[in-house]
Amino acid sequence: MEEKHKQTRNQLDTLIKVVLYGPESTGKTTLAKHLAAHYKTLWVPEFMREYLQEKWDFKKKLVEKEDLIPIAKGQLKFENKTAQEVDNLLICDTNLLELKVYSEYYYNGFCPPEIKNEATKHNYSIYLLTYIDTPWEADDLRDRPNNREEMFYIFENELIKNEFPYQILIGNEKERFEKAVKIIDTLLKKK
Repeated sequence: MEEKHKQTRNQLDTLIKVVLYGPESTGKTTLAKHLAAHYKTLWVPEFMREYLQEKWDFKKKLVEKEDLIPIAKGQLKFENKTAQEVDNLLICDTNLLELKVYSEYYYNGFCPPEIKNEATKHNYSIYLLTYIDTPWEADDLRDRPNNREEMFYIFENELIKNEFPYQILIGNEKERFEKAVKIIDTLLKKK
C-alpha cells in the first residue's frame, strides 16, 4: 500500500498502539474517545465509517469492492498522521484487520492482497476485542443486528490465527473502560 508507516524506528519501538476491534455497534468509538481523554492523547477515527457515510449520503450506496483500497489508504493515512502527533500512546478506533474481516465476510473470502498483507503485520501492542453485550444501535450503515455473535467469533478467530495479543472487553461502558485502563496502564509500565 502507498501509505507506509512514517514514524522513525525509535518512535515505532516506543509507541504503544491500542486497537479497539470487533463487530459493529459494540462501543468502540465511545471507548476510543474516553480512553484518549483519560490518557490525554489522540485517537484515530474509523475512516471506513466516514467514507461510507458520505457515499450513502450522496449516492445512497453501500460499500462495494472498489471502495476497499481507498478505505484502507484513508485509514492508514489517518493513523500515520495521528501517530506523528502523539508521544507514547495511540488509540485506534479500528485498523485494517477489521477491514479485512469485513471484506472476507461480505465478499465470500475476497480481500485485496495489499490489504491482507498490511492487515496481518504485527504493528499493534494490543487488540481490545469488544463483546456484543452492548445494545444494538441502528444507523445508515449497520446492517447485521442478528449476526453479532457470529461476527464476534470471526473477529476473535482472526486474532487467534494471526497470534495477535488481545483481551476481550465485556460489560457496561464503565466496566469496559476500567478494564481497558488496567490493560493500557500495564503496557505503559512495561515501556
